[in-house]
Order: sequence, then structure tokens, then C-alpha cells
Amino acid sequence: MKATATAGPLLISPTDHALVLIDFQSQMSFATRSIDAVMLRNNAALISRAAAGFDVPTILTTVAEKSFSGPMFEEITTAFPGQTLLDRTSMNTWEDAAVIDEVNRIGKTRIVFAGLWTSVCIVGPTLSALDQGFEAYVIADACGDVSDEAHERAMERMIQAGVRPMTSLQYLLELQRDWARGETYDMTTGIARQFGGAYGLGVTYAKTMFGASEGH
Repeated sequence: MKATATAGPLLISPTDHALVLIDFQSQMSFATRSIDAVMLRNNAALISRAAAGFDVPTILTTVAEKSFSGPMFEEITTAFPGQTLLDRTSMNTWEDAAVIDEVNRIGKTRIVFAGLWTSVCIVGPTLSALDQGFEAYVIADACGDVSDEAHERAMERMIQAGVRPMTSLQYLLELQRDWARGETYDMTTGIARQFGGAYGLGVTYAKTMFGASEGH
């Protein structure tokens, strides 16, 4: 066995997956208790800007937007100006023909999911995608549910089935992966500074006080 300086195939890259953002809507968020609403919106903004900045093909989907659930978070829609939101009646996104048409048009076999609620809107499509031979990832801290128990059991169920969990900041940094990639360096650190919590504060401090740069 000999090690090589190459990334493993289980790591995501900007070109090997699609991102599906599901039901980040007011009515769904009112009952979400497993994550603070401010943190949820922050993480949704972080992954949206990461995907938009790295040109990751992204599907935005809502349920009963006009009649019941309300609009998708502006933190998401402003990252994808002009993009059509696919509105559904089905709780399981994977059972919506328009969404599946878009999945097939994009043509990625690896899909990253996030949305509300974990136990319904995320479990349904991830398990359905797995059953059809797709790889499924879920951004756990950009999902939420009506209780900690509901979110945790949903995550366990998906992981047991083969879904791979990750976090919002991990998603951003895995897309960048190497600080020497100068073409996306400023964008990545800019997103981190705005939405990366304490890590972002650290980046701001280092750059302001010392002119520090991770790539040097």
C-alpha cells in the first residue's frame, strides 16, 4: 500500500454533484425546534452562496408556496436571482415529476440535500434517490424538524440507509479544499467571514490585524 497526494472519491467537488434545497419556507420554519431559526437561515445562506459561487447546479423547490407554506427564504433566492422555484404538492420531492425532470437534465448521480423538515422533506427524497442508485448527502445543520428527537431519528434512519451527513461549513470548505486555489479564495473566505460564525470572525481578525492568508 502506497499513499498518494490525491483526494478520495467520497469527497465532493463543485462539478460532481447537484444541490437540492427543499421547503425553506415560513410555515415550515414556524414549527422547527431542533435548530434556532437564526442559525437555520444563516446556514441556508452559507450553502446557497457556496453553491452559487462554485457554479453547483442547484434545484430550489417549495410546497404549496402560494396557498399555504409561503415564500422560500430570501437568503436562498437572492443567491440564485431569477431561478424558477419548482412548487409541489407532494411531501416527497422525489415523487414530483418536474423536480425529477430537472434532476435528469442536470445529470449528476451524486446529490446533496438540505431543507425542512428532516423527517419528511429530506428522508423521503434521500431514501428514494438511494433506491434508484444515486449517492445522497445531507447537510445536517441546514435541516430542521419539529423536535430534536425528530431530527436525530431522521438523521439516524438516513445514515443507516447509506446517506452521508455533512455540515454547512464543511460543504463550503470541501468545495474549496485547497487554499492555493486562488480563483475562488476570496469568495470562499468572504462567505466564511459573513456566515461562518466564530471561524469567520477568526478569518476577519487574521486578515485585518496581520494581513494573513491561508494560501501562503
